Amino acid sequence: MRSENEPVGQKPRSFIEEARRAQIVASAVEVIAEVGFAQASLARIAKHAGISKGVISYHFAGKDELMEEVVTRVYKQAAEHVIAEMQQVEGARELLRTYVLANAAHMREQRSQIMALGEIFNNLRTAEGKPRYGVHTSEEIYQALENAFRLGQRAGEFRDFDVRVMAVTLSAAMDSMFGYWAAYPQHDLEAHARELADLFERACTR
Repeated sequence: MRSENEPVGQKPRSFIEEARRAQIVASAVEVIAEVGFAQASLARIAKHAGISKGVISYHFAGKDELMEEVVTRVYKQAAEHVIAEMQQVEGARELLRTYVLANAAHMREQRSQIMALGEIFNNLRTAEGKPRYGVHTSEEIYQALENAFRLGQRAGEFRDFDVRVMAVTLSAAMDSMFGYWAAYPQHDLEAHARELADLFERACTR
C-alpha cells in the first residue's frame, strides 16, 4: 500500500528517512502492545521513540497511516522469513508444513507484533466506520495458499478439494493460533503449529 504522503512520482526516501520510519513503527508496535490501540497516541509513541510528535507527523499523515505502515511492515517481515524457509523445501506437503511452522517460528520471537496487529485489526476503521482489515483485505493470502494447494493437486500429493475453502480455513486457523497465544503466552506455540500442520496435511492428502 502507498502512503498518502507519497504522491506518485516522488523521489525514493533516503536511508535516514527509512531508518526513522522504521524506528517509529517499532515504537508504535511496542506502545500498542503495552497500552492498547486507544491509548497509543502519537505523543506516547514519540516519547517511546525519543523523538518529538512533530517528527512522526513529518513522516506520517496521522495515526491511521502509521497503523497501516505497522501492518505492512510486520507482514512483509513475516513473508520474507517464510518465503526463505519455503524455498529450501520441495513438494506440496512440505511446503504446507513449512508455511505453518515457519510462520510460528518467526512470530514466536515477535509477540509484541502479534499483540499490536490484534489491536489494530480490532480497532482501526475506515472513514466510513468499517473495519480497515479483515477477510476483505486477505485476498493476497488466500490466492497464495490456493496456488500451493493447486500445486499439490496437480502433483497428485493432495486430494481434490475446494482450494478457496481450504485457504480461508487455514488462514483462519493460523489467526486463531496466534490470537490464542497472544492471550495465553504460556501456551506452546510450536506444539500448536505442529498439530495444525498435521491436521491440514491429513485434510489435504488422499
